[in-house]
Amino acid sequence: MASTRVVVDPVTRIEGHLRVEAVVGDDGVIKEALSSGTMWRGIELILQGRDPREAWAFTERICGVCTTVHALTSVRAVEDAIGVRPPKNADIIRNIMFLTQMVQDHVVHFYHLHALDWVDVVSALKADPKATSELAQKVSTHWPMTSPGYFGDIKATLEKFVASGQLGIFANAYWGHPAYKLPPEANLMAVAHYLEALKWQKEIVKIHTIFGGKNPHPNYLVGGVPCSIDPDGDNCINMERFNMIRRLIDEAIQVVEQLYIPDLLAIASFYPEWAGIGGGLGNYLAYGDIPQAGVDAPTQFRMPRGVILNKNLAEVHPIDPKDPQQIQEFVPHSWYEYPDGSAGLHPFDGVTKPHYDGPPPPFKNLDENKTYSWLKTPRWKGHALEVGPLARMLVGYASGRAEFKEVVDGALKALNVPATALFSTLGRTAARGLEAQLCARWLRDEFNALLASVKGGDRSTANTTKWDPKTWPTDCKGFGFTEAPRGALGHWIHIKDTKIANYQCVVPSTWNASPRDKDGVRGAYESALIGTPMANPEQPVEILRTIHSFDPCLACASHVFDEQGRELAEVVVR
Repeated sequence: MASTRVVVDPVTRIEGHLRVEAVVGDDGVIKEALSSGTMWRGIELILQGRDPREAWAFTERICGVCTTVHALTSVRAVEDAIGVRPPKNADIIRNIMFLTQMVQDHVVHFYHLHALDWVDVVSALKADPKATSELAQKVSTHWPMTSPGYFGDIKATLEKFVASGQLGIFANAYWGHPAYKLPPEANLMAVAHYLEALKWQKEIVKIHTIFGGKNPHPNYLVGGVPCSIDPDGDNCINMERFNMIRRLIDEAIQVVEQLYIPDLLAIASFYPEWAGIGGGLGNYLAYGDIPQAGVDAPTQFRMPRGVILNKNLAEVHPIDPKDPQQIQEFVPHSWYEYPDGSAGLHPFDGVTKPHYDGPPPPFKNLDENKTYSWLKTPRWKGHALEVGPLARMLVGYASGRAEFKEVVDGALKALNVPATALFSTLGRTAARGLEAQLCARWLRDEFNALLASVKGGDRSTANTTKWDPKTWPTDCKGFGFTEAPRGALGHWIHIKDTKIANYQCVVPSTWNASPRDKDGVRGAYESALIGTPMANPEQPVEILRTIHSFDPCLACASHVFDEQGRELAEVVVR
């Protein structure tokens, strides 16, 4: 049987460097797939020998997109190791920072990273602004900018782009591809909302600036948060800043509920077949987050913790990330070297020793039977798992949480699809929007909780009882976690004689983009691509749809410098 090998390198509209190869049969369906992270930075090595209290500042630079999550995970790992708990206000502020990141990141992903897989921008030139206005008012009855004149102006701007031959931010895409199904008016509406979301997303992150001093890379603190509160003060977080945060949260809720969710449901209704494509592994992991009764009480997280296997929503398995028998990383298809290459290592005992033995770049193809990625292969009790918004929504849904069931059942009803549609590319995309809806509501709840605490007289934001290294155990280990926008994020730290002896990060895209394990079991990306029909292998928009539904962050996953800052390798993409 004849087959075609399709190479997408680099995959664009993501963070980091990802290469995907797919074997397409003569029936136009993907039979085999390979996912390769082609960059490595060695953050784990850079951290060895450093002060644990500054680890967050290094790990936060792993990525500038999910800018706050590594810092949060890092300080939690150190706090777990040395035995300190932040005060209540610090937990709440961290929750606000976390939820701000979630809402902003999900909106950006939908409009600026993923929507162009479904929206044909050039087709919008055929749209009637009046008909577009009527459609927009039907899709979202409360969104203010829906006049014919408004859409006429957007169309005129787009016409100038196209006439110049320079599409700018809309260049190098597969416009006119037969897999695009939206009518011109829906495409024009989506382009307008793309531009509106681009303006809004820079506003919401001002919350990070208020609490963390800046964005990207806001400041954190082992034992709490690095900001002080005085409602009547001039140099602290005062009522003026609280009122600004309230306004930003109100705007975020409006964007999510009146723009994002209506657009998501409208676009999804044109692609019902994608509710049966891209399901992949059927195994899901969430660490959970948003503590309500202490970071060590996962049962009280608003995002619950657990594992789902084989799409079985009747059972949520408990997970202990500190158990060396549960989470292990393997390297049989990775460009790393282990003391025993066939054995897996728990992150507490993890080894980050690069060993590139792939073909000299530039290369035509990689071999899935050999080593082919800078990503390791994490497994939970031997299972390959998917992480991310879909995993979190499924764990919440299967755990019987009313808030999760409300938004999931509502979306299924609106799209007129069964619950099995969740296990798909479309389900993964929808889950991110539904999660944004929950996070926007929770953001308001957490803000109100902080105000109530401050009004009650509590202004504490840090616990410094363990700040002095003399108070630490001589030898200790800790685990830190969060749910990054892209999925379950864990940091494991080993502190010895007050310095970092070992540090390991297992990030969402390590789980999802991992190469095969020693038994040949694929990771989530590779598995999800199998069975995908393609209209034209030379314009692989279908591959991008499924890969983008995960929102890859390879900068996180394949952390080329050594601990002295010397460049180890250079990969040139041609």
